[in-house]
Amino acid sequence: MMYCTLKDGTSIPVLGQGTWYLGEHINTHEAERNALRTGIESGMTLLDTAEMYGDGRAELLIGGILPRYQRQNLFLISKVYPHNADRLHIFHSCDESLRRLGTDYLDLYLLHWRGNVPLKETVECMEELVQQGKIRRWGVSNFDRKDMEDLFSVPGGSHCMVNQVLYHVASRGIEYDLLPWMREHQVTLMAYCPLAQGGRLSRNLLTHPILEELAAEHQATVPQVLLSFVIRDGYTVAIPRTGNATHTWQNSLASELRLSARDLERIESIFPAPTVKMPLDME
Repeated sequence: MMYCTLKDGTSIPVLGQGTWYLGEHINTHEAERNALRTGIESGMTLLDTAEMYGDGRAELLIGGILPRYQRQNLFLISKVYPHNADRLHIFHSCDESLRRLGTDYLDLYLLHWRGNVPLKETVECMEELVQQGKIRRWGVSNFDRKDMEDLFSVPGGSHCMVNQVLYHVASRGIEYDLLPWMREHQVTLMAYCPLAQGGRLSRNLLTHPILEELAAEHQATVPQVLLSFVIRDGYTVAIPRTGNATHTWQNSLASELRLSARDLERIESIFPAPTVKMPLDME
């Protein structure tokens, strides 16, 4: 497994596990737990969840498998709803996430998207949670460049470690101005939906002739090619989500796949980088 380094010096795997839509149906819980365990044992020790996911059921799903692992070997992430990111609610939200996960701290706590609570208030609360030992560090999700600039303009805003946004081969808008800004300010990109999971777009990617050709040439799967593209710079973390243990294991192997300059040129020919500012993609 490859690793990247946060600006506080912490190393994290470039491939983690998302849990959006997991834990919502009791008849799939065992398969989903098995998928998460397979991922952990394959080096995908970064687990991403949120209080929003299944109204906490995804956190409970993760909590059910944690006792068999040493806590310090895992990197746990959860997210707070924007309407809970104020002084009145955030501490309770964090405590509830910790309770459902069965742990006493989060490695990373994210503001799920920007809401109406002033960023100054949210940052102050995040910093207090760090001081209390309930979270080790904090970040944001679904922030565009202007949002990041606003965040860094408030006291303590530059302590933001991560911005988690949608990013995959067919959704590259962040490369125009958000990603360069994040690189300059040492904010790590965490890519959700790196396989364009769900719907017609995902199906079209998985059966695209050039992507299928690349996969065959590398004796890989198309999802492995897609993940390798997302993490190609060594500074990006991808968090694919699956409830299938075989798919999880296959995903973990993507860190070993190296796309050549020619491979990237072929991908660029069908999914070019943006040349103008584009709205932040969230679905």
